[in-house]
Amino acid sequence: MNSSIDSLQWRYAVKKFDATKLLSETKIDLLKEAFNLTATSYGLQPIKLVVVHNKELQENLVAHSYNQQQVAQASHLLVLCIETDISEAYIRNYFNLIKKIRNTSDEILMPFRDSLRTTFSKMAPEEVKSWATKQAYLALGNLLTVCALEQIDSCPMEGFNPEKYDELLGVKEMGLNSVLVLPVGYRAADDMFATLEKVRKPLADSIIELN
Repeated sequence: MNSSIDSLQWRYAVKKFDATKLLSETKIDLLKEAFNLTATSYGLQPIKLVVVHNKELQENLVAHSYNQQQVAQASHLLVLCIETDISEAYIRNYFNLIKKIRNTSDEILMPFRDSLRTTFSKMAPEEVKSWATKQAYLALGNLLTVCALEQIDSCPMEGFNPEKYDELLGVKEMGLNSVLVLPVGYRAADDMFATLEKVRKPLADSIIELN
C-alpha cells in the first residue's frame, strides 16, 4: 500500500474471516490506543471498548448477532460501549485528569466544568444515550481507518441484540451499554466479497465545493 487512499480502497466489510489467523498482541494494542485517541465531544470519552478473544463467548454471541458468523470467525471481537450516566462525579473526574496531566489551574477549569455539569444535569437519559452513541460512531470510524492502514480486516456491525450482549459481556453492571460491534482479523481466501469492485458515488455526486 502506498497511500491512505489505497488502504481505504483495500478495506471492505468482511463477510468471512479466516478463523485460523489471529491478530498479534501488537496489532490489538495498536487498536486499543487508536480507540483511546479518538476525538470525542468535550473530550469526555463516554465510551469504552470491550475486547473479546474467547471463542466460546464469540460463538455464543452469534445467536444474538442475527447469525452473522464473522462474530465467531474473527480473531477478536471489539464491542463499543457507552456510559449510561454522565454524572457530576464523572465530569469531576474528567477535570481532575486534566488538572493532573496539564497542571491547569482551577480558575481556568471551573467555568468549563460548571458549564458541563449544568448541561448534562438538564439532559434526559435518552438524550445522554444519543449523545454518547454519536461518540461511539466517531470511534468506529477511527478504528475502521486504522484497520485499513494496518492491513487489519474488519466488519462494522449495528445488527445485534444490545441487551443480550450486555448480559453476556457483563457490562450493564459497569454502567455501560453495547452499541456497536467490530469483528477484526484477516479475510478468508474464499470470501467472494474481497474481489468485488467498491461501489461508491462519483465524487461530483458526493462533494459540494464552495469557493
